[in-house]
Amino acid sequence: MKIQCWSVGKDHEPYVRAGIEDFTKRISRYYPVEWKIIPPPKNAGALSQTELKKKEGSILLESLTKDDYLVALDEKGKQLYSEGLAQFIQGRANESVKNLVFLIGGAFGLDEAILKRANHQWSLSQLTLPHQLVRLLLAEQIYRACTILRNEKYHHM
Repeated sequence: MKIQCWSVGKDHEPYVRAGIEDFTKRISRYYPVEWKIIPPPKNAGALSQTELKKKEGSILLESLTKDDYLVALDEKGKQLYSEGLAQFIQGRANESVKNLVFLIGGAFGLDEAILKRANHQWSLSQLTLPHQLVRLLLAEQIYRACTILRNEKYHHM
């Protein structure tokens, strides 16, 4: 199984880049992993929130394959403990999922079409978090889940 982390927005900011790269490298010891940053549409500033989400949604839908298992990070999604995320990832591996895609939406969230396409909706927190930090938290939590699955010390630091 390959893990893909997708995010709509600008490239990683320097203040989070090193952490994301570190955790991504650590995850790669367990699963092939890659980040895909989807730039916002060129005329994003001229669009309403609804139009922007729809445009981002259509770009994302074109990028997904029918076999991708999509996890949409959304404030209304289900919250998980770290152990629950580990079980979730293991479950997808047991189902022989080829690509497990974790998707962070744009500034205004994800379009309804993406949420309908998603196989799972996950909420990291009830807090409003900056997208750059969500990327770092996502990478760290995936790494933590991998160490839980291998019964390694990291989770109990």
